[in-house]
Amino acid sequence: MTNILLTGASRGIGAACVDALKSQNLVGTSSADGDLADPATPKKLWESALERLGGRIDVLVNNAGVFEAAPVDLSHDEWVAQWERTMRINLTASAELCHLAVLHFQKNGGGRIVNVASRAAYRGDSPAHWHYAASKAGMVGMTKSIARGFARENILAFAVCPGFVMTGMAEDYLASRGGDKLLADIPLGRVANPEEVASAVRYLALEAPASMTGAIIDINGASYVR
Repeated sequence: MTNILLTGASRGIGAACVDALKSQNLVGTSSADGDLADPATPKKLWESALERLGGRIDVLVNNAGVFEAAPVDLSHDEWVAQWERTMRINLTASAELCHLAVLHFQKNGGGRIVNVASRAAYRGDSPAHWHYAASKAGMVGMTKSIARGFARENILAFAVCPGFVMTGMAEDYLASRGGDKLLADIPLGRVANPEEVASAVRYLALEAPASMTGAIIDINGASYVR
């Protein structure tokens, strides 16, 4: 059995990941376990999961995140506050957990990290969401750096980059941006469902060969290809 810590487990992609990974020893966390906007939360989540899993974590899945608008016509202070909140939750909290994971894996013969990023890391996003795109681009850069830096210690890092996924966040965005127009930009003709993303997360967490470390898997219906 593999010991897994999954953040953002309560809904959408996270809930689908819980189902996909239910055969393993899984600790799933949500906002009920701590607010990732609070700098003290990531370490608390890690230490709590470590205790619940008997002192060993084999896989970290960073899925928690926010998708909140920051229109350019906000006051400067409001815009900066939203930028910093998004960076704190989406990137810095994930980085802290990755740091704790790497240190733990170095002492325990290796492990895996799977980061849930976004198509926006490569394609960008709307003028009200460039902070979100930047946070996910940072997550991809972090993933690749970990993969390159620690592969020889059997520490593997991967990311998935979904486009639109039919979760609460995506539904709100589709409604606000004109759903038909956005769907027309997806050659597949539909957005992904959470189970599709979870299947990729499960593969990377449990089955992907070590030589895949550093890989970024796109799940966007060919709306952005690299």
